[in-house]
Amino acid sequence: MWFQREISDQLKQAAQTRPALVLTGPRQVGKSSLLRALFPQHRYVTLDSIPEASLAEQNPKAFLESHPAPLIIDEIQYAPGLLRHLKVAIDEDRKQYGRYLLSGSQSFELMRGVSESLAGRVAVFQLEGLTRSELRSAPSTPGVWEQIWKGGFPELWASPKISVPSFHQSYIATYLERDVRNLLKVGNLRDFDRFIRACALRSAQILNKSDLARDVGISPSTAGEWLSVLEASRQVFLLEPWFSNKTKSLIKSPKLYFGDTGLLCSLLRITAPERIREHVHAGAIWETHVFSELRRTLANRAEAGRLNFWSDRRREVDFVFEKDGSIHAWDAKLHELPADSDTAQLRHFREVLPRAARESTVLGLITPSEKSFPLSSGIEVLGSDLAWI
Repeated sequence: MWFQREISDQLKQAAQTRPALVLTGPRQVGKSSLLRALFPQHRYVTLDSIPEASLAEQNPKAFLESHPAPLIIDEIQYAPGLLRHLKVAIDEDRKQYGRYLLSGSQSFELMRGVSESLAGRVAVFQLEGLTRSELRSAPSTPGVWEQIWKGGFPELWASPKISVPSFHQSYIATYLERDVRNLLKVGNLRDFDRFIRACALRSAQILNKSDLARDVGISPSTAGEWLSVLEASRQVFLLEPWFSNKTKSLIKSPKLYFGDTGLLCSLLRITAPERIREHVHAGAIWETHVFSELRRTLANRAEAGRLNFWSDRRREVDFVFEKDGSIHAWDAKLHELPADSDTAQLRHFREVLPRAARESTVLGLITPSEKSFPLSSGIEVLGSDLAWI
């Protein structure tokens, strides 16, 4: 089954205006499949193959001669030395657009090489799991709780017979063995596994590295290093706080979110979609889902604004999105029929804004409801499909 990815138009446009492009993202989200589908005229080679990776790293000139452009190179991070030779090949004719399409799952190592060798020559994009909008191309759109439990890996939706728990368990084990060993010299993978599970328990919470390190039994510096690896490989995300001039004394720490809700549910040992709402972390799971949908949708649409959260230590608004002078503030609410009392945080947020900003501020509650409707307070209840963005 093929899913129409929202980022496709951006990729095709970049291939018509730039010599090369880079598509990064976690493993198994469909990077190479998307590039091969959008650019069928390009040759394809993966550096997951040890012989190909060795040739690309040790003899880049011979590699490029055996794989002429236009070319898709998958897992480019396994041959960082190749990037310098790609620069030379590109500079021979900068107006031959779309010649090299690169993809990789270790964005930290990959982007360091790209910034050093291909700056100004490449367009960079991020691909992640399927959004609810993209899942509409499936034979039947799944319920929101099924989507949360399965997560966004395309293979799970394309092959319904795959065991969801087994897929997630294998993904975690493979990620630990491959990516972590490459990026970190972790002496005890069991500690890192516990660290990932501790992060899952803290999804949708303000990050406290000292508490996280203490619970796992590692040093705060190690916790920071490991968290950086999870963030670089797009397994977790940090949402930074938003503040106006009037609220400079607010929370400075970011909030931690797991990247894929399916992996999150697996790490929390939730065995079925119907078990989510009764789970002790149900509210955090729903907020994590809303964050993922907002972040992916805004990125896929190339929105220029930035997503943040707001807190004054007593009250908190889950998501603030500022664009073109207009402020959108959203709270994630687990129940489908919220009352006016559920809008207290949003109304307080509006009151602390400068007077000029209040008139252009749009407030909303994001719920599992399929439809949007207004509350008497004038704040909108927003449906889970994000069609209102």
